[in-house]
Amino acid sequence: MVRQTARVVAMAVLTVLARASLVWAGPLQDDLAARRARLMEKLGTDTIAIVWSAPTRVYSRDVDYEYRPDSDLLYLTGVAQPDTILVLIPGARTVREVLFVREPNPAREHREGHILTRAEVAAQSGVKTVHFGNQFEPFVTALFNRHVFGLRRNEVSTEFDVFFEAVAANKATLSLPFGPRPAPSAPLTAPYEFAARARDRFLNVTFVDASPIIADLRLVKTPYEQSVLTRSGVISSSAHKAGMTAARPGRYEYEVEAAIEQVYLANGAMNPGYPSIVGSGPNATILHYGASSRQMQAGEILLVDAAGSYDGYTIDITRSYPVSGAYTEAQKDIYRLVFEAQEAGMRAARVGNKTADVEKAAEEVVKAGLLKLGLITDATGEQFRTWYTHGICHWIGIDVHDVGDYQRPLASGMTFVVEPGLYIRPQALDELPDTPENRAFTAAVLPAVQRYAQIGIRIEDSFLLTDTGLTSLSAAVPRTIAEVEAFMKAR
Repeated sequence: MVRQTARVVAMAVLTVLARASLVWAGPLQDDLAARRARLMEKLGTDTIAIVWSAPTRVYSRDVDYEYRPDSDLLYLTGVAQPDTILVLIPGARTVREVLFVREPNPAREHREGHILTRAEVAAQSGVKTVHFGNQFEPFVTALFNRHVFGLRRNEVSTEFDVFFEAVAANKATLSLPFGPRPAPSAPLTAPYEFAARARDRFLNVTFVDASPIIADLRLVKTPYEQSVLTRSGVISSSAHKAGMTAARPGRYEYEVEAAIEQVYLANGAMNPGYPSIVGSGPNATILHYGASSRQMQAGEILLVDAAGSYDGYTIDITRSYPVSGAYTEAQKDIYRLVFEAQEAGMRAARVGNKTADVEKAAEEVVKAGLLKLGLITDATGEQFRTWYTHGICHWIGIDVHDVGDYQRPLASGMTFVVEPGLYIRPQALDELPDTPENRAFTAAVLPAVQRYAQIGIRIEDSFLLTDTGLTSLSAAVPRTIAEVEAFMKAR
């Protein structure tokens, strides 16, 4: 799935219908505990970290979307329930982890389903100290007043002396996952709202963004996470083959989408990892086409970008195949070039390189190939971006466009995609600035553009990097021209 702007991604996330909290199978308790321990080690004893659950989102009037948990909280606790708050106190004497959760509410449970009890949350997350959410503010107040929390609230506490030594030395921090600042017209997210209320209460404490630290941890997947992503790959690969089987001239894009998403549910992937993209003909040139409403025609390409989320983790797969079962010669020209670019990117995806090396390797192949096909006149500049319009390497994990620093060298345990694509949209020539250079470019490439018009090809696979090389998590889906055509013929 091609990376987009933050606003568009946020809108897309809201369309993914995640299942209720009890469906979340959760990572193993020891894996969750190890993640929190690594985070506290990175934070140090001079800080306190707070992570909030995501809010519920309104679908229409009094109807909500099914709940999609905050990815960071899910990563650290496995709890996929609204109104959950995690507090980490690395320097505490005994209680370093505290969770605050919803209180049981029979009326709400009748409407929405079971609310996890404190005991269930403790068992699922491995966090031993669990309070109801209405105790969060009293807990924070007691903590920063150095009082005992609970019945002996007026007694002085020594539990957090290490943190208050940092306060006295002007070294203390509150680490909150701020992330991107909300737009001025948007409501404040929980970290920003808490910071706005708390700055005057907690003097000599600096507020810092915990998001980059958590992202750094999420970038390298644990063995447990790798196993879950592998399972997502198995299910998603089967789903793609079901979609290929369903594709026929005269059928509608939504019929293919239905065939794909049925496989997710039948195999325990309870929701799509992202909104499915199923675009035929000219729709294959639209990066994030979402309507799935067009009737497929003979001789066209169907581009399908889809994957299922299993236990909260998703891979990312795209295939572009002929509705009629065989590629035309023009389609083969574009497909071969995209395939060769992907192969070049895969060769560059090795330990010690960066995603920029993957991007560059693919770009060089694309430039040379487009020049040979007559779709550009100069392979040294930026003409190739007329048809090659997005980056090709992004992280995957809990989020399909997972978090992490793209300047970090590739390392064992990282998971990412390689997804080159070419989209021959004749209107792209009309969208160029009207300059003598662009008029000359348009005149020179127009015959090739007419030959390849409305062909959109993207090939995307998900990979786990190890010290011995790449492991494809989507290798079961036909990828070469011969493999695709053989599969389509045998349907």
